[in-house]
Amino acid sequence: MTLGASAHTDTFTRDALPPADQWPDFMLEGFEYPEHLNAGVELTDAMVERGFGDRTALIGNGRQRTYKELADWTNRLAHALVQDLGVKPGNRILIRSANNPAMVACWLAATKAGAVVVNTMPMLRAAELKKYVEKAQIQFALCDTRLMEEMEACAAQCDVLERVVGFDGTSNHDAELDRLALEKPVQFEVVETGRDDVALLGFTSGSTGEPKATMHFHRDLLIIADGYARDVLNVVPEDIFVGSPPLAFTFGLGGLAIFPLRFGATATLLEQATPPNMIEIIEKYRATVCFTAPTAYRVMLSAMEEGADLSSLRAAVSAGETLPKPVYDDWMAKTGKPMLDGIGATEMLHIFISNRFDDHRPACTGKPVRGYEAKVVDDEGNTVPDGEVGRLAVRGPTGCRYLNDDRQAGYVADGWNITGDSFIRDADGYFHFAARNDDMIVSAGYNIAGPEVEAALLAHAAVAECAVIGAPDEARGHIVQAHIVLNADFAPSETLIKDLQSHVKATIAPYKYPRSIIFAEELPKTQTGKIQRFRLR
Repeated sequence: MTLGASAHTDTFTRDALPPADQWPDFMLEGFEYPEHLNAGVELTDAMVERGFGDRTALIGNGRQRTYKELADWTNRLAHALVQDLGVKPGNRILIRSANNPAMVACWLAATKAGAVVVNTMPMLRAAELKKYVEKAQIQFALCDTRLMEEMEACAAQCDVLERVVGFDGTSNHDAELDRLALEKPVQFEVVETGRDDVALLGFTSGSTGEPKATMHFHRDLLIIADGYARDVLNVVPEDIFVGSPPLAFTFGLGGLAIFPLRFGATATLLEQATPPNMIEIIEKYRATVCFTAPTAYRVMLSAMEEGADLSSLRAAVSAGETLPKPVYDDWMAKTGKPMLDGIGATEMLHIFISNRFDDHRPACTGKPVRGYEAKVVDDEGNTVPDGEVGRLAVRGPTGCRYLNDDRQAGYVADGWNITGDSFIRDADGYFHFAARNDDMIVSAGYNIAGPEVEAALLAHAAVAECAVIGAPDEARGHIVQAHIVLNADFAPSETLIKDLQSHVKATIAPYKYPRSIIFAEELPKTQTGKIQRFRLR
């Protein structure tokens, strides 16, 4: 496809797009947008113009903000980015924060200024942030002042990162970026980005632990709302959203920012999105749409047994890992409403196959969302008969474009995105999840690359060899399990297990730590010395 006009004076991202012959087919019929489009404006100032100014846009950290307040706030921040930091259209800006309104405001402001945003989770350590900064050549970082330590440690190692500025995630506006913004006007001459300008880089940890950056245009951010959120969720201005996925994940950014803001609805944001905290928010604000993983829905079911009132929820969306039939059945029995299981991918930006309110089945992922086609293929790309397991292939209005990455050719084949999931299509055209194709461990909705955990363990003095696998777990779907051969001076003990777990938590994001550690005399290997993880499973 031919790319439209660009407003980027820093052309890094457009130059880093994959070669045209490696792009998937983009099916854009029904998703037409003007050539110049800025997603940040569409979700704020354009909503005020449409009459939503006095409606609540964001709730979080003890404050409610209207659409008019959000538009003004993000315009002030955009002025600070451009005038005080010198941000140019096309520059990359990393945002480090938990889920809170200030993070959403920074993302929208950077988008209005024509920057390309990389949202990141608070759990990431300096070494992980450094990979992002180097891969995407990130020049600016906006960081919640409560999370500065790892960000500054990263900046000390990265020449390309010119400036790290703190913002106040608590709603007090007491940090450098907030003070700069408070003196600025509430009108901002927005950068007239093209609909095909890159707006967002979504990082995904490959099974090698070497991150890939997925590239998403301004139009893509609206497509997921105008397709899935409008057609499947039927979002209306009266909706109130709640959920647990980090805004750093495209699943969270869609479900907790883009979807509500596109339709004049309200997003509630939780820094600690534990099931008890979500239950409290649902009861307090009568939330109507929830995004989380099956693990959290189990806790909600127990809470309802004990008297929690979650009757306001009209949509319970489950993604991140496959939804077990018992959870779906219990939810239907308790609420009379289906749980909407779906599958998305960072490469595709959001959910592309889903159940519907009026068309849903247990242990089933559903049918393609409007605009998408899906099929199940063998290793040669031939469609397999219904009822047989194969690789899921999908195409539609969004698709995979990796930034400067030779793995693009592995994800796209003949115009189709090959998602890395094994599926079965039944005779009625419904899709059923079978397994991940690679060694990715999906635990409580988080993707964890086994090799990355192995590398962290091998840095510990006690570990001679190790292999990490996903072990089935009733509550979390899978947990990280490490099989470890110890060096001669060490003996297995409970103390050593705790020490190894603490070491991993300190080295990489804590959620990746091995919840199960098994000490072994030796690991199963091929004749060439390759560890046979499938035998450990």
